[in-house]
Amino acid sequence: MDEAGNEADKNDIVVKVKNRELNLTEHWDGTVNSFKWSHDGKSIYFIAPIDGTVQLFQVAVNTKSKSKPKIKQLTKGQFDVNGIVAVLKDKLVVTRNSMNAAREIYRFDLRSKKLTALTKENDAFYAGLDLPNVEKRMVKTTDGQDMLTWVIYPPNFDKKKKYPTLLYLQGGPQSALSQFYSFRWNFQVMASQGYIVVAPNRRGMPGHGEQWNKDISNDWGGQVMEDYLAAIDDVAKESYVDKSRIGAVGASYGGYSAFYLAGNHEGRFKTFIAHCGIFDLRSMYGTTEELFFVNNELGGAYWENNASTNKSYGQFNPINHIDKWDAPMFVIHGAKDYRVPLEQGIAAFQAAKLRGLKSRFLLFPEENHWVLTPQNGIVWQREFFKWLEETL
Repeated sequence: MDEAGNEADKNDIVVKVKNRELNLTEHWDGTVNSFKWSHDGKSIYFIAPIDGTVQLFQVAVNTKSKSKPKIKQLTKGQFDVNGIVAVLKDKLVVTRNSMNAAREIYRFDLRSKKLTALTKENDAFYAGLDLPNVEKRMVKTTDGQDMLTWVIYPPNFDKKKKYPTLLYLQGGPQSALSQFYSFRWNFQVMASQGYIVVAPNRRGMPGHGEQWNKDISNDWGGQVMEDYLAAIDDVAKESYVDKSRIGAVGASYGGYSAFYLAGNHEGRFKTFIAHCGIFDLRSMYGTTEELFFVNNELGGAYWENNASTNKSYGQFNPINHIDKWDAPMFVIHGAKDYRVPLEQGIAAFQAAKLRGLKSRFLLFPEENHWVLTPQNGIVWQREFFKWLEETL
C-alpha cells in the first residue's frame, strides 16, 4: 500500500539485514529492497532506502569469521538506484532514476565507484523540456526531530510570484518516499502544471533509522499527522506560497491521510484528493484481504479492547471526524481493489455529498489498488488536474 516506484502503492516484500556496522550510517534501518550475490560468493550487493533516496550497498560475507560484517554504501546522490540487473566481475549493471528522469540503465564500476549511463533513451526528450527543480528541505517536527522533505518547484520558478501548493501524502505506510519516478503520482507533471509539491518523509518511512520507521504502527493519526502539518506549515511560511490555495493529495494510506486531515486540518487545505483511501477502519478490517497488515498496524481487531485498538478505531478513524469536513473532496477508487475495498471510497464520497460539499467520485471498474492500464492512467491524470483547476 505504497505510493512509490513506477506503479504506486507497491507493498514490497523486504529482507531485513542486521546492521552491525555502527559507522555505516545511523539512518539506514536494515531495510533491503532486493539483492544479488557476487560471482565469488564473498559479497552481497543490495539496494536500500536511505535519507530520501534508494542507494546501492555491499556487505562482505565470511562464514568462517567471527568479526562483524562490513557494510559499505557504494552510491550516493539525489537519485534512486532501483534495481540490480546483472553482476559482473568488477562491475554491476543497475537501473537508476530521479524525480526528473525516468529509469535508465547504468554501469557501476566497483573500483572507481562511478556510475556511467549505458542508455540515454529520454535525454533528447528531456532536453526540450523546462524541468522542475527538486530541493531537499529539512523541517523541524513538533517533537523536535529533523524531517527530510522534498520540495518540487514549477519550471522557471519565480520567488516573486505566488503558487498554489500540494501536500503529497505518501502511501504504505512503511514505504520510502525517495527519488521515485511514477507514471501516475509524478511530481514533474504536477510541478509543470504550476504547483509547488511538498513531499515529507514523515514518520513510518524507511531510510531514516529503525525507530522512525516503527513509529507509525498503532499511531496512524498521531505524530505522523503532525509531521504532515509541520511540513506544509514550514513551506507555507515562504512568500511564494499562496496560503489560500493549498491542497492535500494521496493514495492508499495517503488516501486515509486525506480523509483524516479533512476533519483535522484547521482550515489549512482548500481541497483534497483521495485515491483508494481508507475511510472507516472498522469496515476496512472486515473486508480487506490483508488481515496481517491491519492486525499489526491497528493493534488487532476492532472488538479487542486495548489501548491501540481503542485509539485506532476511535480517535484515528476518519469516519469519526466527518462532522468537521469542510472542503471539496475528490474520491478515486478501483472496483477490483481487495486491499482497500471499493466500499471505502463509496462511503467517503457519499458522506461528502450528503454534507453538501463539492465532491466527485471516479470509478475504474477494471482496476485494483493501482491504475495499471495506460488509457486509465491518462484518464486519471486528466481528472486529477481538472479537479485541482476547479477547486484550487
